[in-house]
Parts: sequence; structure tokens; C-alpha cells
Amino acid sequence: MIGASRISTKQLEGFCRRLAMCLEAGIPLRSVMARELERASGAAHRRRVAELSQAIKRGASFTEALEFTDDYFPDLFHATVQVGEETGRLPETLRDLADHYEGQLRLRRRFLGAITWPLIELAIAVFVIGFLIWILGVIGESTGHTVDVLGLGLVGNRGLAIYSTLVGAVAVALLMVIHAIQRGLVWTKPIQRLALRLPGIGKALETIALARLAWALNLTCNAGMDVRRAIRLSLAAARNAHFTDQIKPIEQQVAAGASLYDAFSSTQAFPNDFLDSLNAAEQSGMVVESMARLSRQYQEQAEAALKVLTTLGGVAVWVVIAIIIILAIFRLFSFYVGMIHQNLP
Repeated sequence: MIGASRISTKQLEGFCRRLAMCLEAGIPLRSVMARELERASGAAHRRRVAELSQAIKRGASFTEALEFTDDYFPDLFHATVQVGEETGRLPETLRDLADHYEGQLRLRRRFLGAITWPLIELAIAVFVIGFLIWILGVIGESTGHTVDVLGLGLVGNRGLAIYSTLVGAVAVALLMVIHAIQRGLVWTKPIQRLALRLPGIGKALETIALARLAWALNLTCNAGMDVRRAIRLSLAAARNAHFTDQIKPIEQQVAAGASLYDAFSSTQAFPNDFLDSLNAAEQSGMVVESMARLSRQYQEQAEAALKVLTTLGGVAVWVVIAIIIILAIFRLFSFYVGMIHQNLP
């Protein structure tokens, strides 16, 4: 569900980092969870940490305790913690998870930092249009000559109310779509596929998804996870319908005895550089090391891809602002010309 509470990436990164440090220092998991409960902030987070702490006090393992938290933690976290416990590498696994989430936060901060100013400019333009709708309506009531800036019949107080409602509805709809894509809801898959076909944007989004996929493959294989489960979780970690749609076909190919390279290449959904790296990794028997190296390469490419996305986002914002300004200018000019014609003898 869209409204369901889920741990944020920032909270998850800090949670994994603190657990890894404490467990490496030899502090029992029960004591670690008690400390986490003391420092937990936010009602939802405190409730989930309390559920973990209580379950572990009753003798449950970390994996079993996570089952009481529903989907508050992502699937990859659940599965990786389970493998970490089974292999005795829980502290190392948690540290790897923390590094991954830290990288995601770093990319997000860079993207938001680059897109902040264009969004501020867009907000100013939207505010100015709203002000013009209101003030020109007020002037029109006093002079008898009303100017419709947008040409949609939006003038005065009533026009401002309708305009504000429309702007708010569009903003809420965009936020809901972004949130739904992050949660992997089924109805967003056509939107994700369409985005991959857009010039410039598609390649950048594919690179970011492949960076997540390569990292997840490195983590799950390094943890000693069953290969089919590792594939399922890694493809899901890409958070892109173009790749998550390949989970079943690839699992079926691997179950039939195909290699990872053959299974991935049979879908024709992955770029050649990814497939070549996977093929070389299998032939050398160094899948973990190769995926770690490939993950770093894609991470660097993902940062470059984010620059492309922010540039395109800035251009899109400028285009919207330009359209709004040009439309307002033409409406005001037509009103001015109309006034001149009315006053000619």
C-alpha cells in the first residue's frame, strides 16, 4: 500500500552501521536492540524496533524477529540478514548493507542538490501566475476589463482557488507516482518501461538500475545465498520493471541448468558490457569479485547518469517556465491591443 509505513534509507543506513559496529565489538544482539530502542525516534520506527527487541528477548533470532515487522524493512534486508546469520557473517553483511544505503543517499543528495534551484524557479513562476490571476481579476472588477492570463477562464478569487487546486493535485499525483515506483507497485510498471524509452533519460535510468543490480549480486553471492534466491533479490533491487520482469524467465533457465550468462542473455534485456562481465566472472570462478568491480564501475556511471538527469530536469523546468511566461505575455499583449482598438475613434 502507498500509505504503509516503511523505514527510510537514511534510517536504514544508520541502523545497519550501528548494528555492524556493535556486533563486531562483541556486544550481544539483545543489548544492541535495547540501545536502538532507547535512541529510536519517530512513532513508526520506535514501534518496529520495539517489536524487534521484544522478539529477540524472547529468544528469537534476528531473522525470526524481522518477521514481526511486516514490510517495514525491504526484502533485500530480510534475506541478507538471514544469510548473514546462517553463515556467521552478520556483522560483515550489515556493514555491506550500510555501505550500499550510504551510496544511495549520496546519489540522492547530489540529484536533489542539482535540481533544487530549477524547482525553486518553477515554484516562483507558479506563484507569480497565481498572483496575476488574482490581481488582474481584482483590477478587472474595478475597471470592467478582465484579463484571463491562461485563457482558461481563471480570474479573481475563484480563479485562484481553482488554479491552486489544480497545481496541488498535479504535485500530489507526481509525489504518489514517485512513491509508488519506489515501492515497486504493479501499476507503475508501464510508466517505468516508458521512461526507459525516452531519449537521454532512458539510458541514465538503466545505468542506475544496473548499478543496484550489480551491487546486489555482489552482496548476495558474497553472503553465500542460494543462486536463484540471489538472482530474485538482485533483480528486485534494481527497482525497474524492465529488469524485474525477467525474474521468472531467468530463474527457470537457472533451474534447468543454464549458466548465469546464458540465463541473463536469453532475455535480451541486459546490455553487452554487463553480460560480458558476467560471462568472464563465471568462467574465472570469481563472480563475487567481478560483481564488486562491476558495481563500482556502474556506480561511477550512475553518478554521471544523475548529472544527465538533473540537466534534463533543469531544461524541462526552464521549458515549463518559458511556456508560462510566453503565454502570460501574449495574453497581456492581446488585452493591451484590444484596449487600444476599443479606444480608437
